[in-house]
Amino acid sequence: MINVHDFVDEGLGHSSYLIHLGDGTAVLIDPPRFPTAHRSLAERLDVRIRWTFDTHSHADYITGSPNLATRDGITFVAPAASHLATPHHPIHDADRVDVADAITLTAIATPGHTPDHHAYLLTDHGRPVGLFTGGSLMVGTIGRTDLCGPDLAVPLAHNMFHSLRRFDDLPDDVAVHPTHGSGSFCSAPGTSQRTSTLGHERTTNPLFAIRTEDEFVERLVAGFGTFPTYFARLPGVNRLGPRRYDTLPRLQPLTAANVEEHQANGGVVVDARPIIGFAGGHLPGSISNTLRPTFASWLGWLTTPDQPIAFLLDTDQDPDDLVRQCFDIGYERLAGALSGGVEAWTAAGLSVGTIALVEPHAVTAVVVDVRQANEYTTGHLPGAVNVELGQIPTTPIPAGPVTMMCGHGERAMTAASLVAAGRHGDVVVLDGGPDTWSHLTGTPLVTGR
Repeated sequence: MINVHDFVDEGLGHSSYLIHLGDGTAVLIDPPRFPTAHRSLAERLDVRIRWTFDTHSHADYITGSPNLATRDGITFVAPAASHLATPHHPIHDADRVDVADAITLTAIATPGHTPDHHAYLLTDHGRPVGLFTGGSLMVGTIGRTDLCGPDLAVPLAHNMFHSLRRFDDLPDDVAVHPTHGSGSFCSAPGTSQRTSTLGHERTTNPLFAIRTEDEFVERLVAGFGTFPTYFARLPGVNRLGPRRYDTLPRLQPLTAANVEEHQANGGVVVDARPIIGFAGGHLPGSISNTLRPTFASWLGWLTTPDQPIAFLLDTDQDPDDLVRQCFDIGYERLAGALSGGVEAWTAAGLSVGTIALVEPHAVTAVVVDVRQANEYTTGHLPGAVNVELGQIPTTPIPAGPVTMMCGHGERAMTAASLVAAGRHGDVVVLDGGPDTWSHLTGTPLVTGR
């Protein structure tokens, strides 16, 4: 009996899958760089992973398939159109791979999200049972088509329209297993549900239901927001093949003197502590980016992979989680973490900076709302200026006192740290979000732009 097990990276909005084929073997679909959980499940199920399939050249994370192929002897299957430099089995549209007795994965060329994109149809004794749609059909939405550059957004949207029609003859009860979903910058806005069926998508997915090509293209493209800058780099990394790591690297301990020298040489310091710690005292010039599921997305948006990075962590935070998130997006120049934290820094006679967290009634300055544009339009403070966090480094900030705000405070503190590092000293952060402010002040939010 076939069983599909899903693995979700909430921060990247990435889903990958282990297909238990019922004969002691398994297939992976779009695994992450360090598929530790996948291997652990295979051991618990007492199955051997024989195959790993990628649906396309990913822009949001480093694929684990090349390493699986070289380290574990697993057959790596990928679209021939990806032109991978790593050893793999290239397949074309309609090619079938017999992964077990009477169980087949068939490639369906579905360009749109990327030019090389494939979906894979899983059949059991000829009966369609699952569709691994990658970045094409998602739950409640469709994959965006502008990741290869704005000039290709509309042509690939036309391709996407025709690609989706290739699913029309499949039964309603076929399970849909996308690679991207809620939280992913690879999708147009959708729902929090991770998997679905074709029948459900046919009745509830507004973009999938559109049967007029021009209307589909117009609606799809109009829904795109911004996406992290590192997306432009990772497809090339995945095509050439990422560096192999058999185990997750560890952060090295650094002294205050090491970090001071690191900064003097142009290195970046990222403070991954919760924002209350950063507010109370941080290394001057450091970037606040609280370690949470979305840590990697903002790291990849606001720094570059050629910059060595030193970190600050609280003792109860997991350094392995931080390293994994960095390596998942191809950030490997990790200098280490400051031993003893801010206390070690001040003990060495070095100064710290502070950024105040303020309550809603204390918001009197110009308010800069750093949420994504679609979040801002659903409800914001009257008079608030919308500058998305990803645009803060390149957007002039109004002179004078400024209050940064987002949905909860983490992104606002990141923005405030960037602004403060740019020598704009009069900046505070709203402790909470627009709903908190509206509830405590009794003032309604404003919708739209």
